[in-house]
Amino acid sequence: MDVAPTADDAPPASGGPVPAAPAAVTGPSTPRTTAPAVDAPRVDPTADGAAAADGTAAGAAPAKRKLTSAGVMIAVLVALLGFTLVVQVKNNSADPTLGAARQEDLVRILSDLEAREERLRQDISTLEESQRQLNSGAQGRQAALQEATRRADELGILAGMLPARGPGLTIRFASSGEPIRAAALLDAVQELRGAGAEAMQIGGGDGSIARIVAATFFLDADGGVNVGGRRLTGPYTITVIGDPKTMRTALNIPGGVVASVSGDGGNVTVQEHEVVDVTALSKPKDLQHARPVS
Repeated sequence: MDVAPTADDAPPASGGPVPAAPAAVTGPSTPRTTAPAVDAPRVDPTADGAAAADGTAAGAAPAKRKLTSAGVMIAVLVALLGFTLVVQVKNNSADPTLGAARQEDLVRILSDLEAREERLRQDISTLEESQRQLNSGAQGRQAALQEATRRADELGILAGMLPARGPGLTIRFASSGEPIRAAALLDAVQELRGAGAEAMQIGGGDGSIARIVAATFFLDADGGVNVGGRRLTGPYTITVIGDPKTMRTALNIPGGVVASVSGDGGNVTVQEHEVVDVTALSKPKDLQHARPVS
C-alpha cells in the first residue's frame, strides 16, 4: 500500500537544508518501480572562457602573421635601397680616369668647368638684356633691328659664310711615323666644340684650307685626310677662335686628343694667341628637304 506524502514531505524552500528522504513503506501491493534519474547536462564553467580564448588566439594569429610579412617586406626594401646606394657611391668613387689623374690635371678640369659655367652665365645675362631692350617700348624697334643684325652675323660665322677674328689657338698635328688619322682630327674638333669654340678652320701642309662647320666630315684618304670634300695632307693646323685657356685645358685632359696622338707616335703643338683669323669660307648648301616652321 502506498502512502501519500504529507506536507512535511514537500520540498523545502530555497535556501534551507534538504531533509532526508523517508524510508519506503512496502506492502502487499506490487512494488513500485522507480524510473532512473536523468542526469542533467553538465556545464563546464571554463568552456566559454576557453572558447573565447581560442577565438581570440585564432583571430590574433592572422594579424600577427600579416604584421610579420609587412616587416619582412620593409626590411627587404631597406636592404635593396642600401645596396643600391653603396653600389652608386662605389661606382662614382671608382672613376678610372679621375682616379688616375694628377693633381694638375684635376685643377685644369675644374678650371674648365668653371670657365664653362661663367660663359653660360654671361650668355644668360646677354639674352636677358636683349629681352629687356626688346620690351622697352620706343626703343624696341631699334633694339630689334640691332638684335637681328647681331644674330645674322653670329649665324653667318657658325655656318662658315663669314670670316671671323678673335682670341684663340693654333693646334699643329705632325706625325713622326704613322700618319695622322682622320679620327684624331675629328676628336680634336669635338673637344674644341665642347670647350666653346666658335669658329674653326684646318689647313694642310700643301697650303689648302677648309672651313669646319656642323656638316664638315673627316675621312682618311690616300696620303692625307678628306675634310668636307677637300683633300689635305699633313702636317695639319687647326685655327680656332674661343677662350684659349678653356680650349687648351680640354685638349690636354687625361686620355684626350693630345695624349692619344702622342701615344701613337705623333706630335701635337698648341699655341695661344690674342688674335687669330679664320678666313676660309664654306659654300652654302641648298636645302632639299628641311623647311622652316612658321
